Amino acid sequence: MSPAITESEIAKDFFILYRLAEMGACNKTVRISTSALAKILGLSQQSVSRRLIEMEQKGLIQRTAASGGSLIRISEVGEGYLRGIHLGLSAIFEGKPQSVTVEGRVFSGLGEGAYYVSKEMYRKQFIEKLGFDPYPGTLNLKISSEQNARLRAKLDAYPGIEIEGFRNRDRTYGSVKCFRAVIEGKERGAVVLALRSHYGKDVVEIIAPEYLRGCLGLRDGDKVRVEIFI
Repeated sequence: MSPAITESEIAKDFFILYRLAEMGACNKTVRISTSALAKILGLSQQSVSRRLIEMEQKGLIQRTAASGGSLIRISEVGEGYLRGIHLGLSAIFEGKPQSVTVEGRVFSGLGEGAYYVSKEMYRKQFIEKLGFDPYPGTLNLKISSEQNARLRAKLDAYPGIEIEGFRNRDRTYGSVKCFRAVIEGKERGAVVLALRSHYGKDVVEIIAPEYLRGCLGLRDGDKVRVEIFI
């Protein structure tokens, strides 16, 4: 398991990630020697070698030794960090609101959303940090297109609104990351990303003060558009 990574730690490696991305390492594996990379970055070969080892340990890159250098590819973690910077700079220089819009189709979950949302320790934090008392359940969307899946993945690059985990007599409940959202341009709510979820990254779970299926007349298979504010 990779060690926990802080923003300050990743920032130290930003320019290496950036240069590797310029070489195409987000989409393919690139071959490069530490001496060549050191020359590009204006650093010593020893410094670059040490940083690459640290970046691999942090999960920012995937690296394999090869003749004449290393085979390197930026990982999902590293790509997510670069995407986060891209979105932030777009908001600053282009005046774009910091939001992403995804589409997915409604599907029936396992009923666990109601169980977790109704937990009082979670519910209190939802009310305090999101400004609404959530309906006891989630609206689940399955993302089908690759484009929307990439947009969903961008959320992992942002801290969001943290809902702290807790422990009771029976078990430990993990922390949750939330983003305020508007569903179908009408209903306010929030996207919730559990750090430990039984769903994959092709699923979006939404909470709201109202029963969204009822308010919007939704059935399984209906397409729903969600604007997520980051």
